[in-house]
Amino acid sequence: MQIFGVDIGGSGIKGAPVDLDIGDLAQERCKVLTPHPATPDAVADGVKEVVDHFGWTGPVGVTFPGVVTGGTTVRSAANVDKSWIDTDARVLLGDRLGGLPVTVVNDADAAGVAEMHFGAGRHHRGTVILLTFGTGIGSAVFVDGVLVPNSELGHLELHGHEAEKRASSKAKEDHDLSWEDWAHRVQKYLAHVEMLFSPELFIIGGGVSRKSHKFLDHITGIKAEIVPAQLHNNAGIVGAAMRAAMRAATGA
Repeated sequence: MQIFGVDIGGSGIKGAPVDLDIGDLAQERCKVLTPHPATPDAVADGVKEVVDHFGWTGPVGVTFPGVVTGGTTVRSAANVDKSWIDTDARVLLGDRLGGLPVTVVNDADAAGVAEMHFGAGRHHRGTVILLTFGTGIGSAVFVDGVLVPNSELGHLELHGHEAEKRASSKAKEDHDLSWEDWAHRVQKYLAHVEMLFSPELFIIGGGVSRKSHKFLDHITGIKAEIVPAQLHNNAGIVGAAMRAAMRAATGA
């Protein structure tokens, strides 16, 4: 079974048909740059460009880098234009895609759902936290496999700063940090999250998951197991498609 997934990020909008039998992309993904400013209309145009690239005509799952309530309404927009707040993203994107059925989900939640079903979180019980390191820090919290949606742990305050301003991969680039120096910042952040939630497992996602050998060994003192995401930066696309398939099957 194939469903289309789109992942809206702070720097890029990427998508592809997803083979939900194996949890992987059915074709090489298409990516366009996220417009700046990333207004609703401009981002919707980017999503349309990605979907049209494949001539897709079925259900589409779309991630959004912020809180999404009820699968429709955007409640936060830390890394896109603030005009997204209170936008009905499902209606906007559905209209832009010519009436295709659209499902919208928080980006980290989508990545977490995919990792829990097909990737590093498979068969894990207890508390599992996926953290995506990119333009910001996204989070997905699971308790015995059940998602606690819209956790937004990247906005925790750490040593007087918003955590994602200090420990995201964008912060690494902005401050020209070595992998070891960046890992020390991530370690402080993980220790703070661990103190609050006591997870059994941290899954490190986002683009940096492909380079885990460069930084994971520098993270020490964390009691929880720490592993890289197995679906790497495609987890959001896969999770978005999974949510769209669920909505198509249940109508909810």
